This record gives sequence, structure tokens and C-alpha cells, in this order.
Amino acid sequence: MKHSAVFYWLIGIAIAAVAISVSFYFDDAVWNFIQQHQNRGLYNFMRNVSRFGDWPSHVVLGLLLLGTAWIRGTRKWSRVFLAMLIALALAGVTGTVIKCVVPRPRPSVHTDIRWGGPRFSSKYHSFPSGHMGASTAFFGVLLIARRRVGVACFPIPILIGFSRMYIGAHYLSDVVCAAVLGFLCALLVGCLLLNAHQTSKH
Repeated sequence: MKHSAVFYWLIGIAIAAVAISVSFYFDDAVWNFIQQHQNRGLYNFMRNVSRFGDWPSHVVLGLLLLGTAWIRGTRKWSRVFLAMLIALALAGVTGTVIKCVVPRPRPSVHTDIRWGGPRFSSKYHSFPSGHMGASTAFFGVLLIARRRVGVACFPIPILIGFSRMYIGAHYLSDVVCAAVLGFLCALLVGCLLLNAHQTSKH
């Protein structure tokens, strides 16, 4: 079991490394493609997706699910929904720290600087995407706990990530790195809360 776990971790790290490298390579190409295919109706739709895909909406949904599970007395789902909220918070805090430490101008900002700039200006908080990190962490826990339900819900963070690129808030690499960060937070919280609870039952 230990050897297989290490193998899967190595495969996951390799996939993440390749995805991050490829995303940085295609940053400009994807941004130029999006600029050339702007549509007012689609832009308005993506702006609304981005607006409702931020962390407050996830927190409200998580609290509603947690409250419903608690009232119904389903401890298993209560633990899952609590883990989703904790993972979201962890990804949010980590992403915010990275934004301040490693400022990057958003694609919509007209500047020759690719990295660096005012640390506390939201215009230079492109890396990583907070929306994508929070959403991936949130639904990532659900994917770990209940695979089928998680797979069904995972188009949500993908759509949110695309919306952030479409409205000019992030590059492809911002979204991909945020997805990796979010899933790492989901794995960490899932291992600590969900697996620990299952182990204590045996």
C-alpha cells in the first residue's frame, strides 16, 4: 500500500509539473486567442460566472449544506462539508499570501512588466487565481470524499477558471497553478479530517 501511494504521488507531481510548464508556455497564445474571440453576450455571462464564483458564494453554499447535514444528523456529510469549507479557507489564505509575495500584473493591465509591481494592488494580484484556487479546493474535497458527486460538480471550477481568463483577470498559468494549489489544499484537509476519522473508526 505504501509503495502504491508513493507511486501515485509521483505520478500526480509529474502531471502537475507538466501542466504548470505547459500553461506558462501558452500564456500569451491563450490570452491573444481570447482577445480575438471576444463576444459581448459571452463576456457578460462570464462576468456573472466570475462574480458568483468567488469565495463568498462557496462559503454560503458550504454553510447551507453543512447546516442541512447537521439538522438531518448525517455526521458523515457534516464532516465532508466542514472539510470543504476548511480547504477553501486554506486555499484562500495561501493564495492571498502568494499574490502579495509574488505580484503579477493582470492581463488587462497595460504594462511592460510581466512580474513584480505594487504588492497590495489588486491589479497586480493575477498569480494565482483566487477564484480558481478556492473553488478547486472546495469541490476537490468532495471529489476525494465522494468521487461520483465530485466529478459531476467539477465542471463548476473549470467554468469559473475559464471565466476569469475570458474577462482578462488571469493568464492560463494563474488558473492552472491555482487549481494545483486548491487540489493540494483539498488533499491535505481530506487526509487530516476524512481519513483520520475513518482510521479512528477501525
